[in-house]
Amino acid sequence: MLGETFTRCGVTGRTARDGSKRAIDCNGRRIDLQLAENRAFWAWAAVEFLRHTGVRIEEMLEVSHHSITQYRLPVTGDLIPLLQIAPSKTDEERLLVVSPELADVLSTIVCRVREGTGAIPVVASYDYHEKVWNPPLPLLFQWRSGGERRPISGASIRKGLTEILLDLGINDVAGELMTYEPHDFRRIFTTEAIENGMPPHIAQLLLGHKDINTTMGYKAVYPQEAINGHRAFIARRRSLRPSAEYRIPTDDEWSEFLGHFERRKVALGECGRAYGTDCQHEHSCIRCPLLRVDPAQRPRLEEIRDNLTARSAEAEHEGWHGEAEGLRVSLAAAEEKLTQLDERARRATTITLGIPSFREIAGRTATAPRRS
Repeated sequence: MLGETFTRCGVTGRTARDGSKRAIDCNGRRIDLQLAENRAFWAWAAVEFLRHTGVRIEEMLEVSHHSITQYRLPVTGDLIPLLQIAPSKTDEERLLVVSPELADVLSTIVCRVREGTGAIPVVASYDYHEKVWNPPLPLLFQWRSGGERRPISGASIRKGLTEILLDLGINDVAGELMTYEPHDFRRIFTTEAIENGMPPHIAQLLLGHKDINTTMGYKAVYPQEAINGHRAFIARRRSLRPSAEYRIPTDDEWSEFLGHFERRKVALGECGRAYGTDCQHEHSCIRCPLLRVDPAQRPRLEEIRDNLTARSAEAEHEGWHGEAEGLRVSLAAAEEKLTQLDERARRATTITLGIPSFREIAGRTATAPRRS
């Protein structure tokens, strides 16, 4: 906790070889700071991963470096990073678009688990449902425990979430300590997606649901009466309308969905507006907070900033006060975008995810570890 004082204590034997860092808090309790930092980091990584993908926790723990792939748009040739989700409840693979926020999380995870050689260690995980060992894979959710690399368990993720909420001391409306389960972030993802314009049958595919009613049950609307009313409306409508309405998207609908990502490409970078929404700023991108500037376009942005500075000075000199005010707003937005680029450059260097090709994945062979 902030402001708490710790006393360093010595470590010997196996603890020293593992590189553990022990300390004693103000209450005399012995704490493994490295283990606490590990759990805190992976709890954060799990929260960010789950809320940006909507996957189940068992699917998240099976994501490996091989799961990161890419798709080339047929019209523009741009590459869209994708995340391949292995079959789970429905025995069907899914592909999710990697958003810029999710890409940052994946980069941070890869940077943490990568060894000095640049490779991600392969570890074998145990499937508690199938009662078998999975082949060794470069799993993203892995850590060093007991002197060796091991996959992170769901219990460790849940314990990390509990510790974070306990440290934050966030209470609900009843004054009780707030609790979160990993599955709650799946509901949060669904609610945000549908409320931001994603068609429910597209969300159904991303979540891997067989029934669209399951997807709509994940969408939280407040107050509770709205939920019950909406579900009753869906039940009545399904009884009156043909089942063909609840279908897999057509080729045209899927093409329109992919075309959304093509239309987000602008001169300075990429627009982050949600699917199915129009530009609220009438394509005045320099002022829009959803513009994610490409670092390679910094010279263009600096040129725009200098041009706005000159035009603003001219407007002030000529007494065009209305135009001068608008130019000042655009100039302030350009300066803010440049500041954001500087902060992103200082925060971290670019991490190459090393997206493997299909041939590289297919060419690898792995054997399950021999159990003694």
